Amino acid sequence: MQPHDLTATEAAAAISAGSLTAETLARSCLEKAAALEPGVHAFAYLNPDQVLDAARALDEGSASGALHGVPFVAKDIIDSHDMPTGYGSPIYKGAQPFADASPIAMARAAGGMLIGKTVTTEFANLSPNETANPLDTARTPGGSSSGSAAAVAARMAPLAYGTQTTQSTIRPAAFCGVHGYCPTQGDFRMSGVREAAGTFDRLGLITRSLDDIALLRAVLLRAPVPNLEAAKPRIGICRDLVWDEVDPALRNDIDAAASRLEAAGASVRDITLPPEFASLPDTHRPISAYEFARNFAFEIDQHWDQISQRLRDGRITDGLNTTLADYKFALAHMYRCQAMLPALFADVDVILTPSALGEAPLGIDATGSAAVGAVWTPLFLPCVTLPVFTGPNGMPMGIQVLGSLHGDDAMLAHAKWIEQAL
Repeated sequence: MQPHDLTATEAAAAISAGSLTAETLARSCLEKAAALEPGVHAFAYLNPDQVLDAARALDEGSASGALHGVPFVAKDIIDSHDMPTGYGSPIYKGAQPFADASPIAMARAAGGMLIGKTVTTEFANLSPNETANPLDTARTPGGSSSGSAAAVAARMAPLAYGTQTTQSTIRPAAFCGVHGYCPTQGDFRMSGVREAAGTFDRLGLITRSLDDIALLRAVLLRAPVPNLEAAKPRIGICRDLVWDEVDPALRNDIDAAASRLEAAGASVRDITLPPEFASLPDTHRPISAYEFARNFAFEIDQHWDQISQRLRDGRITDGLNTTLADYKFALAHMYRCQAMLPALFADVDVILTPSALGEAPLGIDATGSAAVGAVWTPLFLPCVTLPVFTGPNGMPMGIQVLGSLHGDDAMLAHAKWIEQAL
């Protein structure tokens, strides 16, 4: 096993034990990036000399926290004081923030080593940039956290920050065959992260293990790392709403997984969503568009010609045409649906759904359907995707585990049980 193959938890333990140095680990990740980056294009910014200087400084200093010497990357809408942040737009090419965003500052305070900024779609929206799926460069890595998922899957870094406004962490993680996690809405602070639609924006964590999610989550909350040991969970299988759009191979895998989980001792039952949930995608759309168009008022006014036609004709036009009354109506419906969640979780600990509609589609001119996220994101639930299936074209497919509001630690523990059982 090469150092770049280690998970963050394994690397942190090895560095703490003195059997691995931050510089050795950084060099291994950089070598992996040098070999694969010409075809993958995960990075918006990567300076190997800067990375090695930071690694040597960590090796020469005393242990500074739970991530001491562990590399991480951050989506290029997350500010960093010593690396440019371009938001995936030519408007901000080479722009240098004054300060670190809170997630980067907190990871660095715990000894983590930011090694680069990863490619995002334009303003974390629909228009992709150059990143390809490292498992098949003819396919999309998903979006908008494209480079973050690709970098972790390609073993260029063990940890990555993404964001999610619809399905921008879960979908790319699923397409690239890694773990992606979004917390209960509001758990992670977003200071210094460019806002797309604040009602829905969440910091996402992309890793190669659930233990790494628990480790990085603890750093961001400045809390103890939870022990991911769970009793056999009560599982609800959701086949509502977008189920008919899901690839038949993935539907079959989820059906088979339900039987396997039940055989392993879990309580498994089908759940039916309240009829009000059917309009959640129509609730998500006006809220996100309304907020996005107002958050980017400067760019719309001053740099209209540097915004892609896809974004101008899509989210921006939708947002400018959405009235305050439309926005308030959608918010009210979202809150009504959220009020139904306790009943939905009355007899289950977690809900299982597809992470996406299937495998990563061919082509990198789009990022795949976000239909699954449009249903679940407005409910603010914690979620994680598990890379447990392989599709008909040999590409990964994921299963999404959703927990109850503020039940993140329990959800992660149940997810670990489910992953091991599958």
